[in-house]
Amino acid sequence: MRSEFSAQGINQTLHRVYLQVKCNVSILTPFDNISREITNQVLLMENVIVGGIPNTYYNLEGLNGSSDALEVIE
Repeated sequence: MRSEFSAQGINQTLHRVYLQVKCNVSILTPFDNISREITNQVLLMENVIVGGIPNTYYNLEGLNGSSDALEVIE
């Protein structure tokens, strides 16, 4: 099993749970025997976790090449 979290907006988080499946497969032909390991993942659950709405929000990423709020104010 594998769990994954990713941010979805200001106050939401997407949670996914996967089942990882691994199996060995043999294919028989008249002239050869081919063996391979196959790995896949199956999505079992997907849930959006909603948090509270923030009173204020600012995003300084990419603003004048600065990530410091004091530099933007000055």
